Amino acid sequence: MDAGTIATFDPGTDADSFRNALGTFVTGVTVVTTDSPEGPVAIVANSFASVSLDPPLVLWSPAKSSKRFEHFAGSRRFAIHVLGAHQQDVCAAVVRSKTAINDVDTHLSHCGMPLIDGALATFECNLEATHDAGDHVIVVGLVTKAHHKGGAPLVFHAGKYGSFSEV
Repeated sequence: MDAGTIATFDPGTDADSFRNALGTFVTGVTVVTTDSPEGPVAIVANSFASVSLDPPLVLWSPAKSSKRFEHFAGSRRFAIHVLGAHQQDVCAAVVRSKTAINDVDTHLSHCGMPLIDGALATFECNLEATHDAGDHVIVVGLVTKAHHKGGAPLVFHAGKYGSFSEV
């Protein structure tokens, strides 16, 4: 489809067009980590958003069909990492394997959560609430500690990774 053509469709019956339309929204790339009985696990999520400043709440939404869903659905603690443009390799590793976090430069938080070194921002969270949302679950976290540094973010648009550049 060229840039000037508008396609109208029913998202209830045309999932591919719906996915393509959603893909026009540029998102940042996050990796969510938690500890589990199998050790540290990670999942990539672009469904991250702020919810509230007071109290400090954020959300993300794992797919119920994900093979990693069980590790995060019952987790009482997790950390959300906003990746920098220099961390596409971290994202690619985590996409390939839930335990790839073991091969990424990390350190442990005060409570044993794996935290990714070099992330632009990290939000250490306690589970606040979950909400059923179709084929996903909305996970709301109470941020107990946050870390932030400057840098260009890793972004995702139309199925491709990129970085933000100032105009």
